[in-house]
Amino acid sequence: MEITQILFWFLSALALFGAIGVVASKNPIYSVLCLIIVFFAISGHYVLMNAQFLAIVNIIVYAGAIMVLFLFVIMLMNLNAETEPMKNVYMKLAGVISGLTLMIVLVAALSHSDSANTLMRPGTSVGLTENLGKALFNQYVVPFEISSVLFLSAMVGAILIGKKDVVKNRI
Repeated sequence: MEITQILFWFLSALALFGAIGVVASKNPIYSVLCLIIVFFAISGHYVLMNAQFLAIVNIIVYAGAIMVLFLFVIMLMNLNAETEPMKNVYMKLAGVISGLTLMIVLVAALSHSDSANTLMRPGTSVGLTENLGKALFNQYVVPFEISSVLFLSAMVGAILIGKKDVVKNRI
């Protein structure tokens, strides 16, 4: 076996066990931590597919920012097991049946797909950050700059909305 195959199977097992931990954990904080493990495993898959930019963005945005936000929200909500209502047996059964149906549909769809055209070969330049940068600043420079102006205006608007509340509270 090749090292890439060993890494693929290890990362796949890690992602599956992490996903099972997200669903099976009774503590929401442990669920968020398991989801961070899943995101790191997916980032490892991106690196194996030679998509380094996607791997870094996945780690920074999802595992870093969004999961920390989820963790803080869960910690601030103070979820107690006593306040959680009991789930109906029929609702649990409906969830299991819908999940199995989704799995069957996905397996059937993937079994008829042609995976030979979608595989990225190691050593190719597909997915490299250099190629993405060249495409962004050569072909898509105008939409890139328009989106940056939109983000800047959204940040200024958020600051102004936040300052209005502070001024109102002082009066």
